[in-house]
Amino acid sequence: MTTQATNERDYFTDPSVLLDPYGYFEEMRPRGPVCQLETHDCLLITGFDECVEVLRNPADFSSLNSLASSAFPLPFKPEGSDISAQIEAHRDKYVGGDLVVTFDDAHHTNVRALMSRMFTPSRLKSNEAFMRDYAAELVRAAVAEGGCELVNQIATPYVTMVVADLLGVPAEDRKKFEEKIAAGQTVGSIENPDAPTDMSALEFMGAYFYGYLEERMASPGTDLLSELATLPYPDGTKPDILELVGLAVFMFAAGQDTSAKLLGNSMRYIVDVPGLQQQLRDDRTLIPWFLEEILRLEGSSKATHRIARRDTKIGDRPVPAGTQVIVALAAANRDPRRWGEDANEFKLKRPGIKQHIAFGRGSHTCAGAPLARAEVTAILNQFFDQTSAIRISEEKHGKPGARHYQFEPSFIIRGLEHLYLELQS
Repeated sequence: MTTQATNERDYFTDPSVLLDPYGYFEEMRPRGPVCQLETHDCLLITGFDECVEVLRNPADFSSLNSLASSAFPLPFKPEGSDISAQIEAHRDKYVGGDLVVTFDDAHHTNVRALMSRMFTPSRLKSNEAFMRDYAAELVRAAVAEGGCELVNQIATPYVTMVVADLLGVPAEDRKKFEEKIAAGQTVGSIENPDAPTDMSALEFMGAYFYGYLEERMASPGTDLLSELATLPYPDGTKPDILELVGLAVFMFAAGQDTSAKLLGNSMRYIVDVPGLQQQLRDDRTLIPWFLEEILRLEGSSKATHRIARRDTKIGDRPVPAGTQVIVALAAANRDPRRWGEDANEFKLKRPGIKQHIAFGRGSHTCAGAPLARAEVTAILNQFFDQTSAIRISEEKHGKPGARHYQFEPSFIIRGLEHLYLELQS
């Protein structure tokens, strides 16, 4: 480990890191794939192999701080070489401690088993018609206007309505949820360092989902909420309704921002990589390849977090129980040891591209990853079908090679706040 003093930027609060997280990770990379931060008492993992190692080791690393982050000290003093019991005893001190993304052990296994039985290829297939038709409607209206603001006018309502249709959220409630989420603070906000993750939108929706699930328990339908209300855990026991409410709200909210941001991040490359737009228009079979490379280069989640539950190691580095770690997904996905010297460049049909960790790895891999891919593929096809050319507004964002953008003020999410497009029919 390098111990010399540096002018280390604060990953959690520095606006320059928000604008260019990749430059920050490159600054940190010479200090090793696992390094101790000077600004916070935690480790930063930038190496691909090391990130995968931690993500695939839930026995030694708890996910309890995955939303709260590693910026805050533990709410207890670690005692001994195994602090698993201490972590569970303090679960209520953590933001999102009652959501599946933070669960460990059997509790996580049970809840993920429910999710895996719901996000199936056949269920996504049945959602395709709504996805395609709603995407067509949104794009048609934007083309008629000659352009749009992609992130808020198109992407956010699109992904909100798609997951609402999948779950079976009543049509009359969908708009109010969209508005509540849009009005809320971003996850991992750098603008509110004392409380970077606000749960008020989830709490607002929870009351509605409690009612939906009560209705489905009494009279099940064919939607995903009905399945959730009636499925048992793998051991045959039934989850209580509050557990189901938390899971349903999480499924509704979790993937929306990241899917919307993925569409925005994708469109930047479609327009600005020379020849790419026409290449994708001419051969739509390249869209899946394109999306995987965008997920690697500009995945919507920059990092997740873990707590060492036991004395363990990352590679050859000893890691005492109680150590918090930043698993820098965005850094791992540009690690030249894994991706080569062109790791920071866009490359269609990159070898081994599906090994990226934009959606995580191991037991906490994003359950909604297939939905995100399907959503973005469907709406990109509509943009290509209904336009002859897509351009980024030079008035709003500058000329190619000198673009200027505002990014979501989050140390978790990587995505644009706005993207103004000009659409030629």
